Amino acid sequence: MAKAKTIYSCSECGGQTLKWQGQCPHCNAWNSLLETVAEKSARRYQGIAQTSQVHALDDVSVAEEPRRETGIGELDRVLGGGLVRGGVALLGGDPGIGKSTLLLQALSLLSASCNALYVSGEESVQQVALRARRLGLAGSGLKVLAEIQLEKILATLSAERPDVAVIDSIQTVYSEALQSAPGSVAQVRECAAQLTRFAKTSGSALLLVGHVTKEGAIAGPRVLEHMVDSVLYFEGDTHSSFRLVRAIKNRFGAVNELGVFAMTDRGLRGVTNPSALFLSQHGSAVPGSCVLVTQEGTRPLLVEIQALVDTSHSPNPRRLSVGLEQARLAMLLAVLHRHAGVAAYDQDVFVNAVGGVQIDEPAADLAVLLAIVSSLRSRPLPEKLVVFGEVGLAGEVRPVQRGLERLREAAKLGFTHAMIPRANAPKAGIEGLEIIAVDRVDQAVARVREV
Repeated sequence: MAKAKTIYSCSECGGQTLKWQGQCPHCNAWNSLLETVAEKSARRYQGIAQTSQVHALDDVSVAEEPRRETGIGELDRVLGGGLVRGGVALLGGDPGIGKSTLLLQALSLLSASCNALYVSGEESVQQVALRARRLGLAGSGLKVLAEIQLEKILATLSAERPDVAVIDSIQTVYSEALQSAPGSVAQVRECAAQLTRFAKTSGSALLLVGHVTKEGAIAGPRVLEHMVDSVLYFEGDTHSSFRLVRAIKNRFGAVNELGVFAMTDRGLRGVTNPSALFLSQHGSAVPGSCVLVTQEGTRPLLVEIQALVDTSHSPNPRRLSVGLEQARLAMLLAVLHRHAGVAAYDQDVFVNAVGGVQIDEPAADLAVLLAIVSSLRSRPLPEKLVVFGEVGLAGEVRPVQRGLERLREAAKLGFTHAMIPRANAPKAGIEGLEIIAVDRVDQAVARVREV
């Protein structure tokens, strides 16, 4: 038997080349070429293919279809309100984080009102049933299929016509039309394309489970994320009971939406007040602690920012941040020295966002600066104070988006004072919340002593 010819496929764009190179010639990504088995070329069509029908955009009739709620409120929030008919969602996360548990719970609830099918490529039917009974899901009408061959899965989907189906996971599915092993670039791309085509033509909502690499990205070609309608990431420490589901792509809803879950002996349970997870319970006010109102999608969250400033015993003081951008911390310290007269050039500065949450927006700038000043001077900030605002290099405090929603969330949780940019100050005010509007960093440092 002749040896199969090998080629090199790019894991980022799916481009192919005959020889290995350090850089992909198609998308210029480095170290992304993987060796795969060359597939037989398809027979070329003879003559001119028939043209497809063209529609005028104004003549196309559209109707807003109701979303199908999964019964898990936090998951529906991340999906934009529920599942869309014919939509394909991709859920990725670390091993053991709870992907299969969450989807099994969702399908068990959906099976009471629609035809649901769970396709498992990693567990047998008995193992899925055992996990369902352990979670207290026994008695549901959920259908289960243990199969990894694409052609058999598509045949079952065509026969069952499920309203909602889960493929767990896309990296275990393989097609007999390809010679490469399951999980390879070609297999993942082809299997995902065939399953997506079925969802679009049949109207079934499809949920795909994806493995992640050691860098945290979903394994397989990057084109996989472009094929699907929604991309969700499961985040959280496996040693902690709390999990975060974040939407980084959603054609039918808001991106960066966040769902918070708690892992229990009965599976994942939605957390109705996630701000309580990210606020430490101190007996009294402590130096270096400041409460920030951050925004995750459409949800405002209260997160405690902690700072520790200590005398450095080395010629190069350390600057370390956890949950916040490292380079931005050095910039904020320079602004604090130049425009507020607070020097920390001989101090080690450590900043942490409580609860393991990742904060990417610049609205955390003012809270970080006040926490640093509080720790440096060993003076605690007021216990019922919340802060948000972006800080510029000229020392100005700039407004942020959705300021009114942030203030309402703080007032609802019992906070009495809010230091915010002047441009975000509401004209009518917020009942029970005293607004402290500032324009510059030096004003914020001086006004916080008066609260």
